[in-house]
Amino acid sequence: MKTLYSYGKPILRFCLFWLLIFTLQRLIFFITHYKEIPDTVSIMTRGMAFLSSIRLDLATISFLIAPYVILKSIYNSVEKRWLSYLLKAVVYLEIVLISAIHSGEVISYFEWGHKLTSRVFMHLSMPDEVVRTADFSSILYFILLLLVELGLGFYLANKAQLFINIPQGPTKNRLVLVSRSAAAIVISLSISLVLARGGLQQIPINIDSAYFSEHQIINDVSVNSAYFFGNSFVLFNKSDAADHLPKILPSEADKTTNDLYSFDRSHQNNFITSPKPNIVLIILEGWSANAMGSIHPVNTATPYFDELAKKGVLFTNIYATNTTSEIGNTSIFAGYPSIPETAISLYPEKHRNLPTINEKLKKQGYSTRYLFSGDLKYGNIKGFLMEHGFDKLKDENDFPSGLKKGKLNYYDKDLYSFLLTEINSAKEPFLQCAFTGSTHSPYDHPRSSKPKFSGEEASYLNSMIYADKCLAEFIAKSKTQEWYKNTVFVVVSDHGHASPGINSPFETAFFNIPLLIFGDPISPAYYGKKIETLGSQADLAATLLHQLGLASDEFIFSKDLMSPTVKEFAFFSTIRGYGYISPAGSLRYNFDSKKIITKDLFNKSAFASAKKQSEACFYRFFKHFQNLDSN
Repeated sequence: MKTLYSYGKPILRFCLFWLLIFTLQRLIFFITHYKEIPDTVSIMTRGMAFLSSIRLDLATISFLIAPYVILKSIYNSVEKRWLSYLLKAVVYLEIVLISAIHSGEVISYFEWGHKLTSRVFMHLSMPDEVVRTADFSSILYFILLLLVELGLGFYLANKAQLFINIPQGPTKNRLVLVSRSAAAIVISLSISLVLARGGLQQIPINIDSAYFSEHQIINDVSVNSAYFFGNSFVLFNKSDAADHLPKILPSEADKTTNDLYSFDRSHQNNFITSPKPNIVLIILEGWSANAMGSIHPVNTATPYFDELAKKGVLFTNIYATNTTSEIGNTSIFAGYPSIPETAISLYPEKHRNLPTINEKLKKQGYSTRYLFSGDLKYGNIKGFLMEHGFDKLKDENDFPSGLKKGKLNYYDKDLYSFLLTEINSAKEPFLQCAFTGSTHSPYDHPRSSKPKFSGEEASYLNSMIYADKCLAEFIAKSKTQEWYKNTVFVVVSDHGHASPGINSPFETAFFNIPLLIFGDPISPAYYGKKIETLGSQADLAATLLHQLGLASDEFIFSKDLMSPTVKEFAFFSTIRGYGYISPAGSLRYNFDSKKIITKDLFNKSAFASAKKQSEACFYRFFKHFQNLDSN
């Protein structure tokens, strides 16, 4: 019994050590992000984050303890000094990894609003992009926080006496010592296995075991960061989205989605009067409709855009399909929905089977170009655009020398200047696309001495003011060019962004983005027209092509928002799930909870209908994605 206690004591200390580390990490998160936690969250609810997390914490410890138990047991048998060093190295490495994950999560939460996910591996594959995206204060904060967590970890590891040898008693019999160590390894790992799966129940533990609050940020605190990150690593290598497909007959899913995408394609609601206008498509980096006075009653960050809207057609009820640029670009050009847990731009064998707007226009004699002020390799955007035959692609490597550059992009002012040069050298009719960057963290732009906004999301909102002014200056200069009178401008955001009062990517409003079509070829009867039809950025393809007199049948998941019989809805992907919006309300399904965790405004019958439609869409979209490369 005494021997069993001797072997069990360091293991117990190891468990208590990690429980303390995880508790301290939660405290750090609470302190760092206290402003983002709603005032309505009670002290008791915040405290529950430390209790509801215990099962996942123990599951995480069960993975961390395995190498510790094996090495310590072997060392106690043979007492080789190099094993002692190896044991310390393993424990210290675990501390480094856990501290790095948590420190990275604390910092990234400011921008992403969620825990580190599988997407981080795509960012880590391009470290230069990570460094350029983060501002200096974020990098410094990460380093300081990491040093604090490492210091705490190393100090507590030594205080916990994790490396002290186990007393063996009077026996020196090698066989007895080896037998004891072997038994300790088998017993300890067996217990670890039980803890890793959360107990002896039939279904193993999952992320949702730590969910208990209606506030996502509290659940994020409760869920063990290392466990979530490890789970994301598995998902990154093998997405489990297929495991979460709803139980619906394929025929029923097809019937439901076919009805949703059925609309009058021969309508006469046309506002573009020119038969073959030039198109300038501007993709705005992260512009949120929630900061724009022409769409919502807010203190606007885009006064010039609001003025432009008075001479065009403004779609006020448009939603992004996801929260990242590569997905936004593919949805805009291919009219394709977002698939949870992945980005179709990363699968050339699949996305090359999709039609795109530029390919359709190229067949009509349009010259096609795309310009970005940053690095196009992010998310394989460049690969996607190249596969789909743009005549010219240009990014930061092609900008004129001597221009001042931010960490991530050239400033929007210089982007528009370069864009004007590109357009002036293009053969008409043309499709000229530009992707802005100054409204992406770290918000690279010349700073005003008196910024308009302060407080929540001030840096972002002030960057929108700058970007908005640059857009207005570009349009003013364009008006002096010969090609202007036959040019339609399409302005749309690639995804949403946190704005005052709406700071979580789990909120439906977070996905609301602008879509504006204006220019001299627009019928004056439509000047200042606000279209409130509910749709997504994926619907731009069918809508624009119809206005140009072109068929859009092959864009099977894109709706014409001007059709009088179009069905109003939008589908979007969230972290570990998806969302669905209809005029009656919105809902969000979470893979880990395996249920709809938010639903807003629906009455009983409308909710049942929306639930069915959302499940049908997810099923149909995912199956289509799976089978794309077999066409």
